[in-house]
Amino acid sequence: MMSPEQNELITRIGPGTKCGALMRHYWHPVALTEELPDERPAKAVRVLGQDFVLFRDERGRHGLLDRDCPHRGADLAYGRLEQGGLRCLFHGWLFDVDGKCLETPAEPEGSVLCQRVRQRSYPVVVKNGIVFAYLGEGEAPAFPEFDCFLAPGTHAFAFKGLIDCNWLQALEVGIDPAHASYLHRFYEDEDPSGDAYGKQFRAASSDSTIPMTRMMREFTRPTIDVEGTDYGLRLFTLRRISEKHTHVRVTNLVFPYAFVIPMSTEMTITQWHVPIDDTSCYWYAIFTSFGKPVDHAQMREQRLQLYELPDYRPRIGRQNNYGYDVAEQKTQTYTGMGFDINVHDQWAIEGQGRIQDRTREHLGYSDKAIVAYRRLLLSSIGQVANGGKPPMWLDAERATKVRGPVTVDGMGPTVGWEDYWKDFDARRRRDSSWAAETPSPMVA
Repeated sequence: MMSPEQNELITRIGPGTKCGALMRHYWHPVALTEELPDERPAKAVRVLGQDFVLFRDERGRHGLLDRDCPHRGADLAYGRLEQGGLRCLFHGWLFDVDGKCLETPAEPEGSVLCQRVRQRSYPVVVKNGIVFAYLGEGEAPAFPEFDCFLAPGTHAFAFKGLIDCNWLQALEVGIDPAHASYLHRFYEDEDPSGDAYGKQFRAASSDSTIPMTRMMREFTRPTIDVEGTDYGLRLFTLRRISEKHTHVRVTNLVFPYAFVIPMSTEMTITQWHVPIDDTSCYWYAIFTSFGKPVDHAQMREQRLQLYELPDYRPRIGRQNNYGYDVAEQKTQTYTGMGFDINVHDQWAIEGQGRIQDRTREHLGYSDKAIVAYRRLLLSSIGQVANGGKPPMWLDAERATKVRGPVTVDGMGPTVGWEDYWKDFDARRRRDSSWAAETPSPMVA
């Protein structure tokens, strides 16, 4: 059980907070590249309780600036994209992607005011469909050589979704391996959802003919182990099916707020939980295929059936009781909230409140990863407060050594499962058209 002070410390991320100071040591997803269409490649974004304007200039360069014009505070998100930058509508001041003031047209001829003015700008990098920004002071860290960043664009697809609660709740559901046996329980083993997104627990696990639906229903007490890694935490979830066979699921917590999990035998999901402010967040995900190229149009169409533009707000959510249906709950799904497990997760975390009161919790064995993560988070907040660098702050040399991370979902041997998951990953990489050419992760 946490104290109110600890709960405040680990959830509040705005300017001037200790957790916010930690978060500003990392790169953050701030938009999908598809949110900057050619007809208007500029948009307002809010991240870590701060307001920015993101834009792309005529040369294809991305810039992220503070949203308030340094002249009189007008809203730059409505600015005109022209002459190498973003021009404020109020008095025509023009700023480039680096925040340099190019023109102050209302000033007298010969004025040097624009030479003394600079709008705060932030480093921006595009990775496989996501625009990342560094919002902190000083040098930005390097990107690790994760699969989602190394995969060619043909084998990666990015998307996002809005969550109406604190970022930490959104993250913690992804490092809670036990909840799937109940929250995502289905009473039918066939899959009526077809190719619907979020059906991880509606298909057979790798190397198995047992439907995951049955496995989750019948084996509700997994053995859970958590180990520290160079990127955060690795989670092992074991469901012993028989003397010979054990279901092995390997997932990962990437510090500070991402997880990497399997979606299928060939596809993994790397998902970040980016605070908009203290009471809302976006999940951003890169779906990475080790097999065939992804069908970007099909994947986008599937997800837009579930999320509304322009805010990527879920169509089924708090506003319509998560689609809850009493008859369905009796015979088809444990929740009565449809077959998309993302709806189930959203209900679980949003139902905890805008910011969960962790002083009322009673944690158990199945919460091992959550306990380990909170300890890591508290320790890291302390490191930064004392002037140190937190975990996963990578320089260029170290970044080349942080790879993978490996994630597996398969039926392995009860004796020897420790080698099975490594062999599974090695086989998948060897057979992949792109991963075979990239450095393998260190899994010892």
